[in-house]
Amino acid sequence: MDNSTHLAKTPGKAAISSWIGSALEYYDFFIYGTAAALVFPKIFFPAGNPTAATVASLATFGVAYVARPVGSFILGHLGDTIGRKNVLVITLTGMGLATFLIGVMPTYAQIGIIAPILLLILRVAQGLAVAGEQSSASSATLEHAPEERRAYYTSFTLAGTQGGNILATVVFIPVSALPEDALLSWGWRIPFLLSVVVMVAGLWIRRSLPESPVFEEEKKRQQVPRAPLPVLFRNYTPDVVKVLFAALVSVISTLFSIYALTYGVNTMGLSRTSMLWMVALANVVALAVIPLWGMLADRIGRKPVYIIGALGPAILIWPFIWSINQQNIVLVFVFGIVQSGIVYSAYSGAAFALWNEQFDTRVRMSGVAVGTQFGFALGGFAPTIAAALAGPKLEDWVPVAMLGSGAALIGAIAALTMRETYRLPLAKVGKPEREAASPA
Repeated sequence: MDNSTHLAKTPGKAAISSWIGSALEYYDFFIYGTAAALVFPKIFFPAGNPTAATVASLATFGVAYVARPVGSFILGHLGDTIGRKNVLVITLTGMGLATFLIGVMPTYAQIGIIAPILLLILRVAQGLAVAGEQSSASSATLEHAPEERRAYYTSFTLAGTQGGNILATVVFIPVSALPEDALLSWGWRIPFLLSVVVMVAGLWIRRSLPESPVFEEEKKRQQVPRAPLPVLFRNYTPDVVKVLFAALVSVISTLFSIYALTYGVNTMGLSRTSMLWMVALANVVALAVIPLWGMLADRIGRKPVYIIGALGPAILIWPFIWSINQQNIVLVFVFGIVQSGIVYSAYSGAAFALWNEQFDTRVRMSGVAVGTQFGFALGGFAPTIAAALAGPKLEDWVPVAMLGSGAALIGAIAALTMRETYRLPLAKVGKPEREAASPA
């Protein structure tokens, strides 16, 4: 038995490796979002206009999503030419270094306008690095998985990002409980400096993750394209566009984890610690629920599960933000956990199986990377757009709920137009219908 055949029979190892790597990398990404909501407006921007500082801080969170489409072309090309595993190592190294450097940055009080400029540059570096994370991890996992369980195993990629969110939130809970002076002077730096440990551990895990057996087989047959992007856009442009619009469901996630935190703590005066615990508990629930939705997507199809994960949160975002407006922390926990922990997890359980299976092996990572990163760009700026829609004091929450619902509805419609692939063998997914229907 050759090595690739052996690895094809060990999908659990590949899924767990991708889960751990995604969790470690997204720890870095999410701690920035939490700090951008709670800390950065006070230390990296001029004093005197807290609302303007908050909007500017959330904009630096979103600017990484401008860099991500650029990174998707670069890392998608590399993933389809030198392999998924190599890209996983590149993304983790870039993210870890950028995050550590944020942790040692001087503040606005120390170096003036240079501080937010440096913050912006490092945030762009984070965006470039993360652009290939989910596409490489999900492609590798899908290509290791048994035919009848591809959605289940691929769901571990997004479950890993939930793990990273949990870790980031839990780290910030004791840090955020520090006295204000301690938090703003040195406490906020701790999660960022810990990225060194994250990077070293992640590199060890990623280097032990074997390359996708499907990609290795493609190399043996000398079918790896030298320039996958022209192949992608010549044959799959409509599919890339569909993935782009389907990825707009992610607006729900960023409104939940960034805007809701800012609105609840800074505007409505809810406890910072309570809001962080709500986010952490919702993600703990999601860790358990996402693979279950993945299993259902293997039984009834990717599209029905995806639609549940898009339309459910489009409705639930209304009572969730309303409960924050009412300062009812019990309802905030209830609606937050139901929306993000349970129902939105349906999207997470089906998304990367559905998206990856729209493309064949030659361009799979490029297609998913480019489509998702352009779609996620709006998700990244959703907190900034929401802050602008909510008015000077961030109090008008109705337009924010409309933004989330509209984006999720567009995502659901886009998913409805995609090919259903759960009954097709991997060798036939992403092929023209006449080829996919023909005998092997």
